[in-house]
Amino acid sequence: MRVLGISGGSGSGKTTLIEALLPELMAAGLSVSTIKHAHHGFDLDRPGKDSHRHRAAGASEVLVATGERWALLHENAGSEPPLSALLARLAPVDLVLVEGYKREPIPKLEVHRPALGKPPLWPADASILAVASDVALAHCDRAVLALADTAGIARWLLAAMPTWPGISR
Repeated sequence: MRVLGISGGSGSGKTTLIEALLPELMAAGLSVSTIKHAHHGFDLDRPGKDSHRHRAAGASEVLVATGERWALLHENAGSEPPLSALLARLAPVDLVLVEGYKREPIPKLEVHRPALGKPPLWPADASILAVASDVALAHCDRAVLALADTAGIARWLLAAMPTWPGISR
């Protein structure tokens, strides 16, 4: 299983890029999963639902299943699990796109929009292999990809992916 981090500042377009890349990668024959890091708490449950009542009563994990999908809600004991533990919980796929976790030493593609006024991550992070930007970045020493060219980004990813170390499960 290969992993690619999609990193960048808030509002840079990471989610939009992942959303556009998924159909391109699947059309190329890859099975793809995603992991999204959230900086704030979130809840997939709603008060009054049975699964919420199970969690409120103290269940460590609650698995909710339908004919369309299933979700496992796991209560953390006050600490965030490492990315490696989350990757181990996924079913095997060809590629996992990881949004966030920008400090993890995994191959990454940075989404950078200079107009947002945020400094780029690539100068200080050797794990960033390429930068997708909405403008030319003449001073960048990494591959620079046009952010609007999703097909081109997918081609770069497919060509570069075999050189990345795989994650064993």
